[in-house]
Amino acid sequence: MAMIFLGGSRDIFELPAPVIERIGAIVAAEHGVLIGDAPGADAEMQGLLAGYKYEHVGVFHARAEPRNNLGDWAAYHIPPPAGAQGFAVHAEKDREMARRADFGLMIWNGESPGTALNMLRLALAGNPCVIYDTMRRTVCTLHDTADWRAMIEDAGPDIRRQIETRMTPDECLDLTA
Repeated sequence: MAMIFLGGSRDIFELPAPVIERIGAIVAAEHGVLIGDAPGADAEMQGLLAGYKYEHVGVFHARAEPRNNLGDWAAYHIPPPAGAQGFAVHAEKDREMARRADFGLMIWNGESPGTALNMLRLALAGNPCVIYDTMRRTVCTLHDTADWRAMIEDAGPDIRRQIETRMTPDECLDLTA
């Protein structure tokens, strides 16, 4: 059973048809799903999986309890580093999902630094990631960091700066290697 990391931008509250189709294919193939607990894309995808009554799902969360666990699935608490605030509270759980995944499926709005970093983490691990870009209404697959760089180039300098400020030193090093 392959493990698929599902994720996306927190401001996405409607799943695009190609994403619904891919999640249907994941369910039909009985792949394992790794998903976060955030509102937005995570919660929408959880809702779809719960509607299928799909059981092979693990919900990763940083706080004591998941913000969303719509299928009452197994929950994996990945505590943040001491003193973490803002985005850093949830970054370690995202890194853990990327470490455990064989593939990714991300919904990106062209702006979310967290989603972009999850795509990078999958690329650094050599794991393909299907991206649905809601801004351009396109689907592509990232296979490596060159693909990731090409996609991020279109995001604009402000978004790229936000991504860079959230990277760990190891992620920066791995990207330049």
